[in-house]
Amino acid sequence: MTTNTSPTADSKSRGRKSTFDRDDALSIALNLFWRHGYEGVSITDLCQAIGIAPPSLYHAFGSKADLYRSALRLYAAGNLTVEEIAAMPSARSAVQSVLAFGVKAVTQPGKPVGCMISSGMLMVGVENADIAAELRTMRAELREALEQRILCDVEAGLLPPTVDSAALARFYATVLQGLSVAAVDGAERAELDLVVQAAMQAWPA
Repeated sequence: MTTNTSPTADSKSRGRKSTFDRDDALSIALNLFWRHGYEGVSITDLCQAIGIAPPSLYHAFGSKADLYRSALRLYAAGNLTVEEIAAMPSARSAVQSVLAFGVKAVTQPGKPVGCMISSGMLMVGVENADIAAELRTMRAELREALEQRILCDVEAGLLPPTVDSAALARFYATVLQGLSVAAVDGAERAELDLVVQAAMQAWPA
């Protein structure tokens, strides 16, 4: 996302640290990447924020891309898993839970708005295409989890046999991605809750 605060400004506000804590450093990197995007954060920004020299950063995390991947894993650890979606009592409850969770995730007080996965690296340079592809895979995994949960209800007779599980899953995955974009554009939680309510009215009778 784009803000009026630069990564360097964020970094200088933290100052340098006397000791290095890997988990703390990863959290700092996550915040920078979440707030400014992968291409909006430099190695210098990361080193200044964490309080270490570039050789130490490379030794601890590898490349900038590797650090971003680690930050993404940390971010994703707080999301609903494929197994949790599959275990929901119904496809409708699974979709509603994913959307409700999405609203909370993109409007957390004190955190950057938007979702690192839903909105991350949608438009990037060729040199970062491989990381962007990994994010597309993460988005696809969620959509496919919803599709499988919907298909289970179709096969169980809980949804009409005419329901296209793939199309319905993509519809709600698109709504989820739109929630992130709307949050970046300034939409508040109450407004996004209304979007979820409207989206659920499209659920097959």
